Amino acid sequence: MTENPRRPAAPRRAKALPPWSLLAAGAVAGGLLGGTYGAVKAPVYSATAYVVAVPTAKSDPASALGFAQAYGRVATQLAVLGDAQVWAGVPVNTLRQNVQTATSPDAPMVAITATSTRADLAADMANAVSRSLTQHAKSSRSATNVELQQFARAVRPTAPSSASTTVTALVGASAGGLLGGLAVLVRPRRGREEEAVRPAAVPGPALAAEAHGAL
Repeated sequence: MTENPRRPAAPRRAKALPPWSLLAAGAVAGGLLGGTYGAVKAPVYSATAYVVAVPTAKSDPASALGFAQAYGRVATQLAVLGDAQVWAGVPVNTLRQNVQTATSPDAPMVAITATSTRADLAADMANAVSRSLTQHAKSSRSATNVELQQFARAVRPTAPSSASTTVTALVGASAGGLLGGLAVLVRPRRGREEEAVRPAAVPGPALAAEAHGAL
């Protein structure tokens, strides 16, 4: 009886990576990208000046509070920034893009915050806008019966207000891990489907003949 040639062994299927590997890969990649962004990006400094609305003898604190809200809205308008650019030494567009104001519903105070990649320039821009705003308020004091005075000058910041490299790396790792988790959820599950549709093994002709002869 001739020996049957051995059937070639089926190639082993590569084992699928565990689900947690996508989470780890996403977190590592996001952390690297976030850390690189934090290291490459220039630090940003913030400086804040404060002005306060003071009522005259013909007005009351409620009016001062209302005008403080109004002055907070006009502080970044062209009429104020046009004069501030001379004292700050920067164009109007730079002030418009990097100066923000905030007011309080309980206190007649306006906070003027400027940001820049230079600490000294951030303080100069904030002080320039506060000075210009008080000058405009002074010119209309007879009509408003409210005087705007400087409460605190902006000082040169000693530390950047932008996120550090560690923070950006952590944020990137969190975002990368989240994307990795979403990839795990949407990944198609082929294990059981392939087992269900896999055809049953059929013995070859030589094996069938041997089995018949054994009977």
